[in-house]
Amino acid sequence: MKLARLFPAIALVGLFVTACGGGTGGSPTPSANVPSDLSISSFTADFSYMSKLTNLTASGKGMVGVILPDTTSSTRYVAFDDPYLRKAAQMAGYTVGTNFKIDNAQGNEQQELSIAQADITAGATVLIMDPLNSSVGSQIQTLAQSHGVKLISYDRATFTGTNTYYVSFDNVQVGELIGKGFKQCISDWKVSSPKVFELDGGENSDPNAVSFAQGYNDAIWGDKTTPLKAGKTNSDGYTLVGDQVATSWDNPTGQTIFQQAFTANPSINATVEANDGLGNAVINVLKSKGVKANTIPTTGQDATLDGMVNVLQGYQCGSVYKAVYLEAQDAIALATVLRAGATPPSGLVNGNTSPPSGVTGTQQPASLLVPIWVTKSNMQATVIKDKFIDVATLCGKVTQAVCTANNIS
Repeated sequence: MKLARLFPAIALVGLFVTACGGGTGGSPTPSANVPSDLSISSFTADFSYMSKLTNLTASGKGMVGVILPDTTSSTRYVAFDDPYLRKAAQMAGYTVGTNFKIDNAQGNEQQELSIAQADITAGATVLIMDPLNSSVGSQIQTLAQSHGVKLISYDRATFTGTNTYYVSFDNVQVGELIGKGFKQCISDWKVSSPKVFELDGGENSDPNAVSFAQGYNDAIWGDKTTPLKAGKTNSDGYTLVGDQVATSWDNPTGQTIFQQAFTANPSINATVEANDGLGNAVINVLKSKGVKANTIPTTGQDATLDGMVNVLQGYQCGSVYKAVYLEAQDAIALATVLRAGATPPSGLVNGNTSPPSGVTGTQQPASLLVPIWVTKSNMQATVIKDKFIDVATLCGKVTQAVCTANNIS
């Protein structure tokens, strides 16, 4: 999935954060204006906590500039991130166009860098960026550092320089949820002697894809290596038939990979996918082969509409949901603390993120939110309640009878 990029190694980082807190506005000051209860648990669907930050916003200096990556790779940036970031900022006391600005790079690396340059010229003291890739992320980090601007890498980690923070979900935990959900599905669907095929995300370009795979491989096989070699077994009687990467998270590539694998190994009766898009690609193949529902498990993340349809129709075990409204509030809260020259509390910056083995970079302090595994049983209480998925559209695709049977309304 292109929604989250992280390599977390969870640890408290209070001292590390203090050491990293320089930049425009000088060294961190005592956090007298930072609410004592500010943590990753502060944020709710009604955004009510953000009003507690208005005094801190008033004491800060400069502008907060937000740069989103594109409008095409995921509908979330337009439908959720942009409005949620604006709402969080406004409720925290910012005025859009004065001390808060948000732009979208429209999928163009040079445009993303140009927006960062323009924001800094306009007086930004904190940038929140969701980098299109690690290259432009590093360029923006270097630019920000050279101007004493604090940087928050939003949803996708940047492993270069100093004064860089990371806001996202714990992506190893995301992978662990996928792996545990898969194992539960094996049991629930009564899959005998599982012959498993794994379809990983874009590990060629996305370090978080490696992180996801580490999580589910550890949960399933007790081994964080990725990709794993075929033939691996576990104590539950699973055998790994194959493990391949869909480069650049490309769904058609993933579908071709699985089509070839399933043709060569028709014994495959269980699959693991890194996100809903790849899960749907595998499901397309399974349906074309006449595979019935609740027969061969698939997995995913992002809690997309297609993913929820596949879950309700019995082709996907579940999907990892990462509530964007939590991530948006987290980013604005951290930006507000940094903009005021204060030290982020350990309840907010509660971990760190490190580059994968073989990738040049440095450990960065991180604010890591908690993801949720969504199945039929909790879909209503999560993605439907949060209006992340439109219930009318969902029920139109699966029929109202299916929604009613699963208490979805």
